[in-house]
Amino acid sequence: MVLKVFFPSCCSSADSGILIGRWISEQSSAVILAVVHFPFIPVQVKQYLGEVQRVTQVSVSVLGSWSNSKQEKEESLSEFLEDLGTIFCHEPWIQISKEGDSKFWSCSTLQKHSKNPQEEEIILVYYDQRKVMLSHLHPPLDTAGRRAEDASKLSAIFDTVARSQVLFMTDRYDEGPIKLTHWQSDGVEASIIVELMKQASVPACMLLTLLLSLLSGVCRSRVLKFWPLSFLWSKLSTCEQLGHRLQHLQVISSNKKAQNQNQLMRKANIFVSLLIDVALGILLMSWLYRKNRIGHLADTLIPVADHVAEELQDLLQWLMGAPAGLKMNRALDQVLGRFFLYHIHLWISYIHLLSPFIEMILWYVGLSACLGLTVALCILSDIIALLTFHIYCFYVYGARLYCLKIYGLSSLWRLFRGKKWNVLRQRVDSCSYDLDQLFIGTLLFTILLFLLPTTALYYLVFTLLRLLVVIVQGLIHLLVDLIDSLPLYSLILRLCRSYRLAAGVKFRVLEQQDGKPLRLLMQINPLSYGGVVQTYRLPTYNCYPRDSWASLCKKLFLGELIYPWKHKGEKQN
Repeated sequence: MVLKVFFPSCCSSADSGILIGRWISEQSSAVILAVVHFPFIPVQVKQYLGEVQRVTQVSVSVLGSWSNSKQEKEESLSEFLEDLGTIFCHEPWIQISKEGDSKFWSCSTLQKHSKNPQEEEIILVYYDQRKVMLSHLHPPLDTAGRRAEDASKLSAIFDTVARSQVLFMTDRYDEGPIKLTHWQSDGVEASIIVELMKQASVPACMLLTLLLSLLSGVCRSRVLKFWPLSFLWSKLSTCEQLGHRLQHLQVISSNKKAQNQNQLMRKANIFVSLLIDVALGILLMSWLYRKNRIGHLADTLIPVADHVAEELQDLLQWLMGAPAGLKMNRALDQVLGRFFLYHIHLWISYIHLLSPFIEMILWYVGLSACLGLTVALCILSDIIALLTFHIYCFYVYGARLYCLKIYGLSSLWRLFRGKKWNVLRQRVDSCSYDLDQLFIGTLLFTILLFLLPTTALYYLVFTLLRLLVVIVQGLIHLLVDLIDSLPLYSLILRLCRSYRLAAGVKFRVLEQQDGKPLRLLMQINPLSYGGVVQTYRLPTYNCYPRDSWASLCKKLFLGELIYPWKHKGEKQN
């Protein structure tokens, strides 16, 4: 039989004493949790272990003895350690002792109460108790009262260490009758600043929860459901991002305790993402308000808008001539060109009408950066949408006219073949037409066919301009989604404390000699950076097109409209 002994490396320098831990009979494994130093009273040790077992529901007992040869100079102490097996009565009785100047220890077993003692092959596994405790490879703590379903798995070892957390609360500064050595024996890991922040976070979270409940109540009120406000709330990226951040704040300020590790990491990632977002926003705001940069930006905005309008006028003049040597329908070309030129004239008048107020608008918009960099980027996206509204109008006009001609030609083409579209059954059925209908259909088909190149050229030009604006907005929203969904806290843990995000364990052979126990070192395998992002990535809203290339090309060919946003509530998994 192979006996596996898991020994914490933090107990290597402990004084001589007894080993306490859990014996897992299903897999013949002993998990050492701590070392009890001399002197001690056996009755008090049994009472203490009974209290620990009652609280943790872990069968903690005395498994053997620990002897540090550098501190022992009397043979009577080693005999006394062997006699402790008759007091605590555990089979097998494990004896671990230091081998002189060696960095390893010898391990043996005694079976005094067995009639047929058998020689056992011993595997001594060293493990870092702190990393195992914080690696979260064990089952959730809410299943502490249940027994592990499959005790042969290595998770039983991690479960034993995790559920014995009460045992690690005592340190060398406690004035109790029992002195222990474990991973926190030099002092329980704590910080006065952290404890004060925990105490102060309770009223702060209560106040924040009250304010958020009032704010969410206002957002759900019927006032925002009327047409102008509901339309703006569903179309503006800023409103979408504010609603997203409101949900994040509700998750952070919730009094409900996290049920598992994923929920805890999600809260931590949201909190860190929110802090970094606000910090970047404040830095941006401080940069904008230095050296009158907002005034310079307002002075630059009007000339840029005029330059864009002039370029559009030159483009329309080019289309009204013979673009690329193409023969256009002159009458339709002149009508469309003058129509779009008039819109550009209206747009320039609108911009110059707002020019005295642009600096003041930008000054107040800059204050919104204190809500976070993502809010400022969403406002930038909305400003781009407003400044390019004339391009959007050109695209809509061209797309609707092109779509009307495409569907008209397809309908008239079915007329030539003696077919028609059945609206009720949503299919193409046969139909007989008289001579007048065929004659009128031929005339309309000819007119639409010869006017299609002119319309298609305007549609193509304005679609390319619209796609350029959508790509710029898509890049902005991609940056917003990156800040919102990137698990920054998990990445920081992976960089600084990789064992907190463990993917498994690996064993390294330390020493293997005949007649001696096999010595292994158990190490934590951390998650890769890609696995961290994939596991703990936060859901975000889609604010830009995510169609495939095939569906996008189909929309462009049929003249369907392309929007840079989606409806509120669609989440990215």
